[in-house]
Amino acid sequence: MPQDTEIKPAEQTIARAHQAVRRDYPFDDTQDLEDARRGFMGTAQDPVIRDATGSAVWDLEAYGFLDQECPDTANPSLWRQSRLCSEHGLFEVTEGIYQVRGFDLSNMTIVEGERGVFVIDPLVCAETAAAGLALYRSHRGDRPVTGVLYTHSHADHFGGVRGVLTDEDVAGGVPVLAPQGFLEHAVSENVYAGTAMNRRAAYMFGAALPKGAQGQIGAGLGQTLSTGVVGLIHPTVDITRTGQEETVDGIRMVFQLTPGTEAPAELNIHFPDFSALCMAENATHNLHNLLTLRGAVVRDPHVWSRYLTESIDLFGGLSDLAFASHHWPVWGRERVIAFLTEQRDLYAYLHDQVLRMLNQGLTAPEIAEEIVMPPALERAWHTHGYYGSVSHNAKAIYQRYLGWFDGNPAHLWQHPPTEGAQRYVEFMGGAEEVLRRARQSFEDGDYRWVAEVVNHVVFADPDNRGARALQADALEQLGFGCENGTWRNFYLMGALELRHGSVGTPTSTVAPDVLAALTLDQLVDSVAIRVNGPRAWDADITVRWDIAGSEPLTMRLRNGVLTHVTGTGPAAGEPDVAFALTEADLRDVLVGAVQPGDLAARPGVEVTGDAGRLIELLGYLDAPDPDFAIVTP
Repeated sequence: MPQDTEIKPAEQTIARAHQAVRRDYPFDDTQDLEDARRGFMGTAQDPVIRDATGSAVWDLEAYGFLDQECPDTANPSLWRQSRLCSEHGLFEVTEGIYQVRGFDLSNMTIVEGERGVFVIDPLVCAETAAAGLALYRSHRGDRPVTGVLYTHSHADHFGGVRGVLTDEDVAGGVPVLAPQGFLEHAVSENVYAGTAMNRRAAYMFGAALPKGAQGQIGAGLGQTLSTGVVGLIHPTVDITRTGQEETVDGIRMVFQLTPGTEAPAELNIHFPDFSALCMAENATHNLHNLLTLRGAVVRDPHVWSRYLTESIDLFGGLSDLAFASHHWPVWGRERVIAFLTEQRDLYAYLHDQVLRMLNQGLTAPEIAEEIVMPPALERAWHTHGYYGSVSHNAKAIYQRYLGWFDGNPAHLWQHPPTEGAQRYVEFMGGAEEVLRRARQSFEDGDYRWVAEVVNHVVFADPDNRGARALQADALEQLGFGCENGTWRNFYLMGALELRHGSVGTPTSTVAPDVLAALTLDQLVDSVAIRVNGPRAWDADITVRWDIAGSEPLTMRLRNGVLTHVTGTGPAAGEPDVAFALTEADLRDVLVGAVQPGDLAARPGVEVTGDAGRLIELLGYLDAPDPDFAIVTP
């Protein structure tokens, strides 16, 4: 078998599996295609959306290859889903409600009011949101934005807000609505573990993969992430309870809070005058993630299913259509109720069956392998695992209730990957013997096993070209076979980096607007997690910030931990150095916009004590690595 850096064709094992998918799934059901194209009004004349420098941030024609027949290098079910998600343009959902779809990972919804338009979830970046709004205006007139709503706290639902709204608009009275807790969760998720999440998100969305039949074909929930400017404008109106009603520009809305479902802060909206229900990201045309592969806090499928029951009870009998911030709408009251019911049953079944099985002693991998979905749910396209999967969702539920440890003491104190790999390879007769046997397993079509054993060789000796090549080939075949878009992207990104080295992380949600939204407590916490503990074990440094118009804030580095306290109580102690300054000056220091040695020279800043102690404290901080290794040590 060749061992080079070239993408290979699909093996016969994969091709045969795809034939079974074509045979067993209802590909003659065209309802989704009809719904995805319904109400189409037109799309942008220029398919490439660019940033201020002229660089492309989105290409509407990048997925044109999906119009052809599905090749053996892609799962036919995922190909179908990606084809549906690649429909792009402006769509009329019902008279007065429009969606821009296919301009980003998410949808932007535009509701017409008495004077202007109310924008829901303005995409990932300002450039795509502005292009979407321009498309709407080219068909419906140059109406002003009279309100914005974020349905939840993920960046693909607020990041493009500056493409549709300015700070001056908000100061002039344009409201920005969001669920209670939105700001806290939006900024904390994107900052505390943001570097690691962004690196893994590059794998999850296949950021560096070529778009094509052997590369990135979509992510199931949408196609991929745009690469423009991520922004955030603070909400001005909090939605704090289910049943709360708000009217913006004559548009009546009734809200249902759904915290702890797809996001920690999320809501659904009913529009009584349109008989329309917005389900945010709580009911979309796929099984969603209970634990996204980029990393997050585990979501609660039990709560999720109960909120879907509540949605049916509150709004099912009042809704002639349902739409979401991904995918395409569902029309007809009976179809809406059936769709929500099947989505509800999907999450409830997963939750209950995983609990049943773990209480019988099965571990997370065993449950993921054995759990089978009911045929009635499996027949519905929208329950398929294009974004979440039954396998990794089952493991997430196990993790939520029992954590990482499966109870077997042999797994309590295992060697880390490299040290363990070296021992495995030695026990298995050395690298060449492992590779010899793994190549036979590859020929037998057992790619899962190849990936598992050859991973040990790669981690024992990352320069072993034969191991890297074989591992890349195995991951590639696994990717070709996946119905799940994010699994495919992870496998193919792994193969790409094994062949060519790290290709970097092209997008980041740690944007200036997001950093500016951090409270001082959150900002100091974000600094504390960068302290190199072992280097700072013997340090003992106290810095007090006397902030104009606020209580003093004192930071102390001791025992390798950076703690902070507000006020002048006993916990504050005596500082080594104190700075009198504005909050803006303090923020600039903590985010690195001004060097600590230059702080004293700023107008209005006063220093008492040894300013060098601040330089020493900040010297114990490590910079995060946005391109850390994943498939190699």
